[in-house]
Amino acid sequence: MDDAIILLGTKGGPSLRKGSPSPSASVLQMNGQTILIDCGIGAARALVEADVPLVALDAIFITHLHSDHLLDLGPLVYTAWTTDLVDPLHVYGPPGLQNYWTHFLAAMVFDHGVRTVGDKRQPLDQIVQIHEYSEGPIATFGELTITALRVDHPPVTDCFALRFSVPAHTVVFSADTCYFPPLGDFAKGADVLVHEAMLSKGIDALVARLKRAPGLRNHLLASHTMAEDVGHIAAQAGVGQLILNHLVPADDPAFTDDDWKDAIAQNWAGSVTVGKDGLRIPLT
Repeated sequence: MDDAIILLGTKGGPSLRKGSPSPSASVLQMNGQTILIDCGIGAARALVEADVPLVALDAIFITHLHSDHLLDLGPLVYTAWTTDLVDPLHVYGPPGLQNYWTHFLAAMVFDHGVRTVGDKRQPLDQIVQIHEYSEGPIATFGELTITALRVDHPPVTDCFALRFSVPAHTVVFSADTCYFPPLGDFAKGADVLVHEAMLSKGIDALVARLKRAPGLRNHLLASHTMAEDVGHIAAQAGVGQLILNHLVPADDPAFTDDDWKDAIAQNWAGSVTVGKDGLRIPLT
């Protein structure tokens, strides 16, 4: 297994429309580990379509508990279990993750009972290990270390950027955040920075389309990062490559990759990849 990032869902926000990208989910294959970062709706199917078996996951990391990063977690893990997951699966997330998992299992109590009694499967709560984390070092898998930084994503308090490091590579995922200069230091020297991005000239059309969310504009401006400022972070960190993810807007045909790259280029001249669902980016 070659080291790579696979973008499963690149859309910012929880809504779905025909032909649109899916909400947030990414795979990091590094140093023999297969790790899922965030689990928006559709992540289970996207993993399978990307030739990553559900039972091949070593760990799942949830950056925060917004639905577009969490909604498929229970269904994905449960489907892995019914597909013969037997090895321990570590799931990491902010405070509140255990509450989510406890209530998901409660919702599945009938089916779980049928499969543990009739099929004689090992109970799922004996396989899945939930870890709630905060800022700082949070996990180690062999040479792979994972560190978290609390970012600024109001009104969510517990939202974390994640840094994955082995001797050969470092990859940083920004999570959802407004422009947050400490993230530049956190990502310092990373080979790849996967950062959320918002296109300023696309906000008006997006807000007009979602008329039933009157507070959306204020949320977007307070909680997400304009593409120009993503360029500032990439330049401050001196990263090798920038990947734009959690795109807002992600499905407006009026805007192309060039619009995103032009915005980034105002403050950073390095390599930029505009995220697309299913895109695989080798780590070299």
